[in-house]
Amino acid sequence: QVQLVESGGGLVQAGGSLRLSCAASGRTFGLDAMGWFRQAPGKEREFVVAINLIDDRTYYAHSVKGRFTITISRDNAQNMVYLQMNTLNPEDTAVYYCAASQKSWHRIDEYDYWGYWGQGTQVTVSS
Repeated sequence: QVQLVESGGGLVQAGGSLRLSCAASGRTFGLDAMGWFRQAPGKEREFVVAINLIDDRTYYAHSVKGRFTITISRDNAQNMVYLQMNTLNPEDTAVYYCAASQKSWHRIDEYDYWGYWGQGTQVTVSS
């Protein structure tokens, strides 16, 4: 099993920045990718960004490309994934979920690719 714990959400004004963190623990050695999704009220959960843990390649949703950056740090027991979010706008308001997968890098923007989820952290952007 893999456990994911997010932190760093909060309230920010439009144009501001936030940094989310996700701590992965447990059987992380088998993971192929980590990423972020988000879900706004009344909407489906949508893909934001993913990073391949083998070669560090990344893939961003069009809506966040150029504004959000995913990075990863590794130590013996834990992977940490960070999401730097800049130039935030009210449309970015959502619960942000960290995700992890043991599957090969394919259709990573689809919900079913991801097998592990965090509990979510709220991001609210005021206008």
